[in-house]
Amino acid sequence: MKHYLSRAVFVVTLALTLPTWAATELTWYGHSSYKIVTPNGKTVLIDPWLDNPVNPNGKKDIEALDSVDLILVTHGHFDHLADATKIADNNPTAMLVATLELGKAMVKHLKFPEGQFNMGTAGFPGGEISLLDGEVKIGFVPAVHGGSVEVDGGDLKEAGIAVGFVVSVKNGPRFYHTGDTDLFTDMKLVNEFGKIDAMMVCIGDRFTMGPERAAEAVKLVNAKLAIPMHYGTFNILSGTPEAFDKALKKRGVKTKMKEMKVGQTIKFD
Repeated sequence: MKHYLSRAVFVVTLALTLPTWAATELTWYGHSSYKIVTPNGKTVLIDPWLDNPVNPNGKKDIEALDSVDLILVTHGHFDHLADATKIADNNPTAMLVATLELGKAMVKHLKFPEGQFNMGTAGFPGGEISLLDGEVKIGFVPAVHGGSVEVDGGDLKEAGIAVGFVVSVKNGPRFYHTGDTDLFTDMKLVNEFGKIDAMMVCIGDRFTMGPERAAEAVKLVNAKLAIPMHYGTFNILSGTPEAFDKALKKRGVKTKMKEMKVGQTIKFD
C-alpha cells in the first residue's frame, strides 16, 4: 500500500512541476495590421494602422497598447505606419524594425522617436536578426512594391525598398507577412528555411496581388494557414476572401484559409 501511495504522490508532484506552455497569439486589427504576443508575453506589432476605416475600436486599441516591444513596418505608405509614431510615443521602450532607409525616413519626416531605431533593429532582404533575448527572429523578405513616405502637404520622400517579414517565435510558430507585394516566384524559397505556419497575404488587388495571384503565392509558399489581408478597407480594393478561397481551391492548394474578423485573436500552440 505504501508503495502505490508513494508512486501516486510522485506522479502528482511531477505533474505540478512540469511547465505549462503558453500559446502564441495573433490579433488582426484590419488592413495589414497585426499583433503577435509570444509565450513570454512580448508584443510585436506589424504595420500598425489600427485606426483604419474597418476597425471601429481603433483609437481604443491604440491606447490599450501599453507594453509593445517591437514595431515592424514593411514600407513607408501611410496605411502601414500611420499609428507607428503615436504607439512608439506611448511605449518608449518599443523598437522599430525596418530597413535602414525607412527607419531613418520615419525619424526624419514622421517624428518617430530617434532613440527607438538603430542599426540593431535594421535589416535588408536576406538578413535575419534575433531580438527579445532570442525569443523572436525577424527575417527580411523581398516585396514588389513602392516605399516612399508621405509628409505634410502630400510630398513624397524616398524611404528605400518595400519588404515582407518572416517572424519566428522560439519553439513556436513562424509567420510570413508579405507586406504589399505582387506575386514573384522566389516566394517558394521562403519555406525552404523553415515551415511557415501562417502566411498573412495581401489579396486586395490594384495596389497588391488580387485573389488569383495571391492564391498562386500561397501555393508557392505552401504555408499551413493562409490569412487574407489588405482588402475591404477602401472600395477600390476589390479582392475578397471568397474570391481568394475559390482561387485556392481551383489550384488544388491544400493550405487552409482562415478569414479573421477585425479584432479577432487566434492562438498557435
